[in-house]
Amino acid sequence: MDFPPARQRFYQEIHQPDEAIDLARAALYIAQEEYPLLDPEEYLNALDVMATEVEERLPPERYPLRIVQTLNRYLYQDLGFAGNAAQYYDPRNSYLNDVIERRRGIPITLSLVYLEVAKRIGFPIAGVGMPGHFLIRPTVADMDILIDPFHQGAVMFAEDCQERLSQVYGRPVELRPEFLQPVSNRQFLARMLTNLKMIYLNQEDLPRSLSMVERILMLFPDAPQEQRDRGILYYHLGRWPEASLDLEAYLDQVPTARDAELIRNLMAQISGS
Repeated sequence: MDFPPARQRFYQEIHQPDEAIDLARAALYIAQEEYPLLDPEEYLNALDVMATEVEERLPPERYPLRIVQTLNRYLYQDLGFAGNAAQYYDPRNSYLNDVIERRRGIPITLSLVYLEVAKRIGFPIAGVGMPGHFLIRPTVADMDILIDPFHQGAVMFAEDCQERLSQVYGRPVELRPEFLQPVSNRQFLARMLTNLKMIYLNQEDLPRSLSMVERILMLFPDAPQEQRDRGILYYHLGRWPEASLDLEAYLDQVPTARDAELIRNLMAQISGS
């Protein structure tokens, strides 16, 4: 299948060693498929300008906590970035160009802005894929804190994460150590795409949801649940031969899946059509 130019650029960006992937550039290629006239360089330059302005505000003694405080003042007070709690599921919160322009986003896209500005001033930060609420953490020695970019860069400890996790799910949830581990660049992008996939599914926009699944599978070609979801989307879009291939591949990988019987019934409907 011929992919649009933005998809081809995304493919090229992610097909290199994980540490070499430019997260901001890859995220802008995701957005470019929705906004074909988008110029990624414009937004990369905007991040460069932000970093330059942070540099000018940094104190002479660059202790890690002072850097965090400077970043927080600049991003949230000077520029007015904020979590968009009122319209959390607006797709624009998940596209980096919109987040930079509107100064509104969800945890993962605000984390991306924070990460990219921090990276440009030489302050190492990693994404943390806590379930339900993305965070970031400085990767410097003797600094065991996390930062919540959705809540004005609030500094958090593990105990705070436990409380935040329970708030997200509305019930007590055990905080497991793996919840606070750094994510890879591919995992970061897959989470962004998964957010958009679910937003568009809830809007019953199947073509856009499919485009997100396709890119998740570019990142993780062997992800069985994504292959299943692509097959189901193909089915609902009337692309039955492709649906059958994906659903069969899913059952080959996970023959004892909880939904195996449902998938077999779906395949029987395709065969009987």
